Amino acid sequence: MRPVALQDRIFATFYDPLTAAWEKRYGAKLRRTLLANAGGRVLEIGVGTGLSLPHYPPVDELVAADPSEPMLRRARRRAAEAGRDVTFVEAPAEHLPFEDDSFDTVVSMLVLCTVADQRRALQEIRRVLRPNGRLLFAEHVRSENPKHARWQDRLEGIWGVVANGCHPNRRTLDAIIAAGFDVSGVEQGELPGVPALTRPYVSGRALVAGDFV
Repeated sequence: MRPVALQDRIFATFYDPLTAAWEKRYGAKLRRTLLANAGGRVLEIGVGTGLSLPHYPPVDELVAADPSEPMLRRARRRAAEAGRDVTFVEAPAEHLPFEDDSFDTVVSMLVLCTVADQRRALQEIRRVLRPNGRLLFAEHVRSENPKHARWQDRLEGIWGVVANGCHPNRRTLDAIIAAGFDVSGVEQGELPGVPALTRPYVSGRALVAGDFV
């Protein structure tokens, strides 16, 4: 268990109040759409305060991981309020404490922008997925507009401080493919109601290359 940083406590305290209006207007629908394809034994990485937990369909087992204990405390309360049976694990996406081939679905929603080592996190996701398992992802990404992308590059450092390590300029879809996944049902566009810096968006599902059906 890592020491709890002051920034973790502050971010966990203010995350829900700061995102409540967006979550009510846009986020809940986005989560329901993504999670409709979850099934079997499910792992959500970077679960945060548990905003996705009430929106899962019935699954065999739901495991939620996050490196922040203050976030997990709030997620536990949210799961209890929603009547969801969830196993919580304090762990970063780059070091998942699970056996190989142990999950049918891994969910990543607005997480791969923040992990310290995106490549390692995707390797871990691939490792814990069973054959024919799926990664369901919804992430904000680097803009295809060169001018916009340059601003993402310029403001990356400042944004990371404000948004607890978030990188607005990552080529996440390319990284998923490079990690050995085949992607399907990809939707690209703009997230409504968020700063322009984090508006470019991609979602879809991915299977380990060779397992795609």
